[in-house]
Amino acid sequence: MRLFLLTALTMVAFAANSVLNRLALASGEIEAGTFGTVRLIAGAVTLGALCLLRDGRLRLGGPGRAVAVAALVVYIYGFSAAYRALDAGLGALILFGTVQVTMFAGALRGGERPPAQKWIGAAVAAAGLVWLLWPGEGPQTSTLHGLAMVAAGAGWGVYSLVGRGAPDPLMGSAANFVLATPIGLAIGLVLEGGVGAISAFGLVLAVLSGAVTSGLGYALWYTVLPRLQASTAAVAQLSVPAIAIAGGWLVLGEALTAESALAALIVLGGVALAVLAPRRP
Repeated sequence: MRLFLLTALTMVAFAANSVLNRLALASGEIEAGTFGTVRLIAGAVTLGALCLLRDGRLRLGGPGRAVAVAALVVYIYGFSAAYRALDAGLGALILFGTVQVTMFAGALRGGERPPAQKWIGAAVAAAGLVWLLWPGEGPQTSTLHGLAMVAAGAGWGVYSLVGRGAPDPLMGSAANFVLATPIGLAIGLVLEGGVGAISAFGLVLAVLSGAVTSGLGYALWYTVLPRLQASTAAVAQLSVPAIAIAGGWLVLGEALTAESALAALIVLGGVALAVLAPRRP
């Protein structure tokens, strides 16, 4: 029961990132780029502090670090840019579907030969994403902002592939956030000429997203992940878009149309097919 509750809490934290980001931008409390930069800084401080408390030091090097940092930056700023227009749940759905398709492509590139069920699942999920993003058809979605979330999902997928099998995921994540922060500050200077318009409430939301639902959320995930079967962990993540949709409805008053619900079922159904496929011996 304790493991279940910790896993559920982690999934709620991941979904809360979408709700917090959308809440901050929809109410005009903060600019998208500034939200991403504050989130990066808060995450770096939290993860770095956890590593210092645990080990007394912070290691910034490691294989694949440059790729991981670049992928993290793409994820953070694509995520924030997308929530200028996307609903919280819809954004989480596009993000999650893209992450899974990206990781499937990465597995192929790495020489894996997945069974037919994984191919079918990935194709179904990709078709659902195309329907969501296709201009003038299907659910009404801003194609530009949807593509920003696709970029974020691809970034997070690459980030996950690079970090898969890392000997110390917490230390690696702390290093990635710390090294990405100066890049984020530079992006803020270019995009917004410095720190954009921000209120106290917007600052609190961005810090919560970086320190709590990102930093502490990732730390908790790395604690429970070794105790979960791979298939269980993958299925657990299917709940994130559903939680984000519920959070958007409860906190932001977002509506869910029948077409959006159908698209969500197609994407999540395809992902479920892929992650539940048996491994080849």
